[in-house]
Amino acid sequence: MADAIKLTKNRIVPMEKVRNIGIIAHIDAGKTTTTERILFYTGKIHKMGSIDEGTTTTDTMVQERERGITIQSACITTFWKDHRFNIIDTPGHVDFTAEVERSLRVLDGAIMVFDGNAGVQAQSETVWRQADKYGVPRIAFVNKMDKVGASFDMTLKSIDDKLRAPVVPMVIPIGEEHAHVGVVDLMTMKMIIWDKDDQGIEFSVQDVTPEYLDKAKAARAHMVEKIAGEDEVLMEKFLNDEEISVAELKAALRKATIARKLFPIYCGSSWRNKGIQPVLDGIVDYLPSPLDLPPVEGYDPVTNEKMYRKPTNDELLSALLFKVQADPHVGTLSYVRIYSGKLVAGSEVYNTTKQKNERIGRLLLMHADKREGIEEGYAGEIVACIGLKESTTGDTLCNGNHPISLSPIQFSDPVISLSIEPVTTDDQEKMGQALNRLAVEDPTFRVSYNHETGQTIIAGMGELYLDIVVDRLKREFNVNVKTGAPQVAYKETITINAEGEGKYIHQSGGHGQYGHCKIRVEPKNRGEGFEFVNAVKGGAIPANFIPAIEKGVKETLLKGIIAGYPCTDIKVTVYDGTYHEVDSSEMAFKLAGSYAIKDAFEAARPIVIEPIMKFEVNTPSEFLGTVIGDLSSRRGQIIGTADSLGFTIINAFIPLEAVRGYATVIRSLTQGRGSFYMEPSHYDPVPMQIQQELLIKKTA
Repeated sequence: MADAIKLTKNRIVPMEKVRNIGIIAHIDAGKTTTTERILFYTGKIHKMGSIDEGTTTTDTMVQERERGITIQSACITTFWKDHRFNIIDTPGHVDFTAEVERSLRVLDGAIMVFDGNAGVQAQSETVWRQADKYGVPRIAFVNKMDKVGASFDMTLKSIDDKLRAPVVPMVIPIGEEHAHVGVVDLMTMKMIIWDKDDQGIEFSVQDVTPEYLDKAKAARAHMVEKIAGEDEVLMEKFLNDEEISVAELKAALRKATIARKLFPIYCGSSWRNKGIQPVLDGIVDYLPSPLDLPPVEGYDPVTNEKMYRKPTNDELLSALLFKVQADPHVGTLSYVRIYSGKLVAGSEVYNTTKQKNERIGRLLLMHADKREGIEEGYAGEIVACIGLKESTTGDTLCNGNHPISLSPIQFSDPVISLSIEPVTTDDQEKMGQALNRLAVEDPTFRVSYNHETGQTIIAGMGELYLDIVVDRLKREFNVNVKTGAPQVAYKETITINAEGEGKYIHQSGGHGQYGHCKIRVEPKNRGEGFEFVNAVKGGAIPANFIPAIEKGVKETLLKGIIAGYPCTDIKVTVYDGTYHEVDSSEMAFKLAGSYAIKDAFEAARPIVIEPIMKFEVNTPSEFLGTVIGDLSSRRGQIIGTADSLGFTIINAFIPLEAVRGYATVIRSLTQGRGSFYMEPSHYDPVPMQIQQELLIKKTA
């Protein structure tokens, strides 16, 4: 399949004709199939691949083709009507949400794909919020309109109920379920019917038939009203019953879409090759070019003042490294979004984050797993670099004489871990190197070493994620490993304010060691993390010893105090202490800080908290009582249910510990017909009985 990819010979187009877009959605909504159709209709590939056959262009990993899911985001460039599309196909499974996060950070627009049968699903809400977080304009595509139970109106209602998003339909479907054959374009009031060939390349355009005319007129009137509502001139025309031209409507809708006041929505069936071409036109008409967005905002790394760079090649260089990928052929690929200026192969750039100079070896334009060598990368482009040694995800690359620091990418903490060990001594060194490379690739993947048990611990966003990691170790890196049972990422925190004191005094002849500090601890809200405050007055502790106290506090909190789990959501204030002019040292104050935090933490009514998952179970309705009873026995909190064609969707919050291995359970409870989806939600205190068990386990 990959051999059919057409490389880009002339990639230079005017900036206003560039679109950096991503495809985002819930798992199995049809992102990769939609991407495949986009590449086919734009002439990038000459034969459409299939997820079932493992032949799609953007799913290049062995694990992706075997499992039929997207694991890594893939970049590819194509053209439509003289416009250049730089497309990123992203995963839908929550275990790989970091891929979505970093992609949205560097994209200018996105296509949100919904399942026409299911409407807004759990991960749909998550990726929609992620796009809101980064201010990404979107158009939407309701896919699978040929599926039993598909309903465009139901999906629109679901979007309104769950996302509160001001979508504006650009089409209405001609037929639904097995009768779906095309759409009515509400802008032109023409029917588009895919009846010319099976691949959907050719289609008929005709006047709206009487059967659909009334519905189309009503839908168009609604569309015009919503668009006019975002433009004063058009609203005046609308109220005066004056004719509004298609050009005026498109211009106003483009402006509203870029401002995220409206979201155009289309429908079709990617698998049946219907509805894609109007979406391609929508990308051109309504999604922004780099010029349509404000200049990229950063700050001066020295003065911390805000700075702005315009998206032109003549501007000073500013670029964000958003993805690092191990490649068996060229080593490490570093994916970079260039916001301003030019990136030149062989040139030196400054990494503001690491405060180091780096040399760009080669520059590549990526086409999934195919590469095209280029000499220069231009503003607005997404390119891959070879040769960067120190740079990692989230780093800013710029001109060393005029540095700028762009906002980094924020990632979630892992929620589950397991122990891993090499099978043979030959695998020991290889395992360490492989894990380090995987950790560089994905900031949500963590590797640590438990000195008490001698085990290496890997942590990630879910069981599937860790399963993929282990599989990659064996296949890509030829490392044979054994794994332990997955462990939940418990944490410790406090519930009340308290104070503590730490002293370290040691005399051994000559200079001794002396450190003494007093600290105060206060609980913070869930998810706010750790904060350290220096409130020492009058020189009770010299300023040069404060960092040592902070280091001692941090290291102790990281190891855990009551049950051996990392401590979080705590504010620590050092407010007093004493020192010795001769004997005081950084080491002494580091130990004093460690003793003080233990003293204060234990007095602050410490508790253990656990990750709570947002849980969605899809079960045949006849098994509803059985499934709800099982969830309740697992400490699940049922939020609500919704019926859909003989199935019931159960929404709940449930502790991660209670649903490990749930895939086997749901199959057993529903005769293999049920399914589930979960994503991290928040942390809550564990019941006292479980906390006692965890404390006993630590002391055992």
